[in-house]
Amino acid sequence: MTLDPIVEGYLSYIRDVGRKQPRTLIDVRCSLRLATSAFEQRRPGVHLWHLQLEDFLHWLEAERTAGRTSSCLAKYLSHVRGLLEYCWRSGRCDRNVLDGFSLQHTIVRAEPKSLNLDEARQLIETCASTNSAERRERLMILLLYGCGLRTGEVCNLDVGDVNRERQEILIRKAKHDRPRVVPIPDGVYTELLSYLLDLGKRGALFRTAHHARRVSQQDVCDVVRRAVQRAGLRDGVTARTLRHSFATHLMDRGVDLAVIASLMGHRSPQETGVYLHVLPGRPEAAVQTLRIGERS
Repeated sequence: MTLDPIVEGYLSYIRDVGRKQPRTLIDVRCSLRLATSAFEQRRPGVHLWHLQLEDFLHWLEAERTAGRTSSCLAKYLSHVRGLLEYCWRSGRCDRNVLDGFSLQHTIVRAEPKSLNLDEARQLIETCASTNSAERRERLMILLLYGCGLRTGEVCNLDVGDVNRERQEILIRKAKHDRPRVVPIPDGVYTELLSYLLDLGKRGALFRTAHHARRVSQQDVCDVVRRAVQRAGLRDGVTARTLRHSFATHLMDRGVDLAVIASLMGHRSPQETGVYLHVLPGRPEAAVQTLRIGERS
């Protein structure tokens, strides 16, 4: 969908001057398209950069009532604020009415759901490996939990992304267009090498049993769902739960937060910091190690 020429100019600006990644541009375009459509009904004939703060507040409240999360609303606000700043600096409006206004302080990150070690072990033990199809599904589970990959990242893996010399896997198509390299644990690497014996030297790492096409995110989710049912785990355990378990168990072993952020492909420490909630007393214990004020 082609937007207003000024909006399209802003998108070109953040692409060419701001050097925003393609997926970020798609995200911004979607937010601005949503806002444009909403205000075409609320304030027909009025451009976004001519609206008042009150207009945006009513829009955000309507989106919140429709079920949008706080983080989603904050994203919309950030994207629209960027457009208004561009319009103000280019003389198309008197001021940026969203300047200094933020919803970030209202965002409370929920504690991520994760498995304990016994549940993770139980899940993996129920994944057999007697044939190629079972080995494929077992390896998906191992990469989700053992390397903390996202569902889409598992789908996009190619055989060539496995570095056998360094025992690493390259995540080329990652969220936010942030490629990263993840070390492969010894146990996972052994099974990965065995799995690779059945594949060629190129192409998708995971293919469907029928038609040999690259697996989809739904295929991976179905694999996790079946494994969870076999293991008799509680409802609500998903592929994302396995990724959260990876980070939580690393945190529990005292791995540095910055290292976990790098392995997870997070953009900011705030994303990784959410895992501190599952470790009661960890921040307090870290402060106590300073022993400030004690005599030697």
